[in-house]
Amino acid sequence: MDLSNHKYKREAWNSRLGFIMAASGSAVGLGNIWKFPYIVGQNGGGAFVLVYIFCTLAVGLPIMLSEFTIGRKTKLNPVGAFQALKPNSHWVKVGYMGVLAGFLILSFYGVVGGWTLAYVIKALTHTMTTFSSSNEAGEFFGTFISNTWEVLFYQALFMGICVGIVLRGVQGGIEKACKVLMPTLVVILVILMFRALTLPGAIDGVEFYLKPDFSKIGPQTILIALGQAFFSLSLGMGCMLTYGSYLSDQENLASATVYVVIFDTMIALLVGMVIFPAVFAMGLEPTEGPSLVFSVLPAVFFDMPFGNIVSIIFFTLLAIAAITSGISLLEVVVAYFIDQRKWSREKAVLITSAVIFAFGVPSSLSFGILSDVKLFGMTFFDHVDNIASNYLLPLGGMLTAIFIGWIWGTKNAEEEIKKNKTNPQWINIWRFLICYISPVAVFFVFCAKFI
Repeated sequence: MDLSNHKYKREAWNSRLGFIMAASGSAVGLGNIWKFPYIVGQNGGGAFVLVYIFCTLAVGLPIMLSEFTIGRKTKLNPVGAFQALKPNSHWVKVGYMGVLAGFLILSFYGVVGGWTLAYVIKALTHTMTTFSSSNEAGEFFGTFISNTWEVLFYQALFMGICVGIVLRGVQGGIEKACKVLMPTLVVILVILMFRALTLPGAIDGVEFYLKPDFSKIGPQTILIALGQAFFSLSLGMGCMLTYGSYLSDQENLASATVYVVIFDTMIALLVGMVIFPAVFAMGLEPTEGPSLVFSVLPAVFFDMPFGNIVSIIFFTLLAIAAITSGISLLEVVVAYFIDQRKWSREKAVLITSAVIFAFGVPSSLSFGILSDVKLFGMTFFDHVDNIASNYLLPLGGMLTAIFIGWIWGTKNAEEEIKKNKTNPQWINIWRFLICYISPVAVFFVFCAKFI
């Protein structure tokens, strides 16, 4: 059955480079720049980095290749893809989980994305003054996120940027934007890395980051590394499947997957070479936690020579990473309505983005006027994050691996992977990993959330 024969001409990537930049942009998000450094800091530095790289190759890469394969085979969104490969079965619910995950994540991701834009503007306008300590920087951040109209404005600005890009389509919007934004991101990172490494005392941070201390590695550390590897690659949320659906049959799926994984991992590792030398040079602790980026680094930057310029560059980097992930999340929801509901792109983008923004408003206010409104001890923001990150994503990734390995079958998947007469040498390893290792590993990550 030719699953790609639709009644309308579906959009497609214009080039291989464009696809790799877009997929890498989806994978390279706030998880790489905001979350990765503090997780490394809390789990012993270099030893954790090695475990993270291993988990990325053993779990992340096989599932990413699977999502690309399903997407290209069907040329459909997550819901349509599972429906096409296993008609009239419960497996279509995995597709719905992906679309729902994209919706929920973007609703609160847009909030944090707005914070990054705000910090760029505050740095440009010198609104952020010199901080005498990280506590002072933390108080500044707390005041900002509790300001109702300011956070809503920046949330709307972030969503507006994503809408403007996705409205222009796959080639004219997403691909064109990522071809500019991703190289820019790398250049900014390299500039920041050289600046950080030239600070007095930076070598202590490099040593902490790169010198393995295996005494810190235990079962919990491995689970954290597994979870970070899985989440940082944008797996289980329909992004990679949707982006894969715009691929041509001539694309080498295996090598494209490897390039995306390498790019994503490289960005995360480069960020560490920015954060840890800077933090150690300023005599601060690398184990600060989630507040590291917004509460600690501003104090670090402003204590440096040319600190305000460094601050502008860093938060621009953060904003770019947020935008490239945001457009992929929006595209997941938009593709569903275009494919399944036959909406025009304009209608799908404008309506879904408006609903996502509205749903994200309580998350935006969870740090201000709704901070005391809690259910089971969690704010609205926390609940949405919890449902998406701890339930939908790991379940979606695990079920996708099971679907490829045992339901649709690796034989069918391999036919798609080898469609352009490529035969990757590691296909047998992939088959073993996707059948036995990846689903089990993600299952443990899922269970660890409740222990």
